[in-house]
Amino acid sequence: MTRPRRLPRALTLGVLAVTVTAALTACSATADLPGTLNRAVNTRGLTVATDQRYGPDARNVLDVYAPPSARNAPIVLFVHGGSWQGGDKAIHRFVGESLARAGYVTGVMNYRLAPQNRYPAFVQDAASALRWLRDNGGKFGGDPDVLFMTGHSAGAFNAVEAVDNERWLREAGVPIRAVRGVIGIAGPYSYDFRQFDSRVAFPEGSTPDQVMPDRHVRRDAPPHLLLVAANDTTVYPQNALSLEAALRRAGVPVTRTVLPRLNHVTIIAAVARPLTFLGGTRQQMIDFIEKNRPR
Repeated sequence: MTRPRRLPRALTLGVLAVTVTAALTACSATADLPGTLNRAVNTRGLTVATDQRYGPDARNVLDVYAPPSARNAPIVLFVHGGSWQGGDKAIHRFVGESLARAGYVTGVMNYRLAPQNRYPAFVQDAASALRWLRDNGGKFGGDPDVLFMTGHSAGAFNAVEAVDNERWLREAGVPIRAVRGVIGIAGPYSYDFRQFDSRVAFPEGSTPDQVMPDRHVRRDAPPHLLLVAANDTTVYPQNALSLEAALRRAGVPVTRTVLPRLNHVTIIAAVARPLTFLGGTRQQMIDFIEKNRPR
């Protein structure tokens, strides 16, 4: 009997890229998650605490990924996408693993979904999850006064709105000075939701002026990094342009970076360490956190 030949590394990574991209594209709260994506990463050596409860709803849970022997590490909260109607923290294990390997205590959260739960429920959940991480991140070696928020697609909306609208952090009891930065990945920050299926995520009769993050920017918001996929046909680049303009008008530091070759799915897949060859998402995030953490 002959041993099977090992696939060349380039081919292996190519197959992995296709598999992960397909899994992300098809993601839903009921997807079969133990395979595909989760086989792409290994959390050996990390501290992992799953299903930590930050609120009363069944979806108010988050997973924590922490580097070994972390001490005063930045704390990062990631919010998944899914048009506010789907998605799950479980298929974003690769985000937690990737950022923990970079040295950050990372929370990957679930939140209440539409249409049963409409704005601002999912934004309030983001703020509440950040409060939980601030209160409990020290147990994992995190610094409660060095918080970062990030999210992909609808999750980027949640992250930006939770931080930029002064109401949500205040109501959750998170000191605004503790949040050192926000990273939005392909987020729909400025659009007329009434023309799209995602309108079910917002209150009947509401308008973009009432709910869009670019209308709610506070002047003392922390620095922002807005990552845009050059080939994104799901969330149009105008969203980031509009938010960037609003942040600049308020005097908030902002960097908008367009990542070549990436689309709406691969821009988040590229956070996975085995898939960084897809594009620069992970390195952009790390560079931003390192620039804005205190020394």
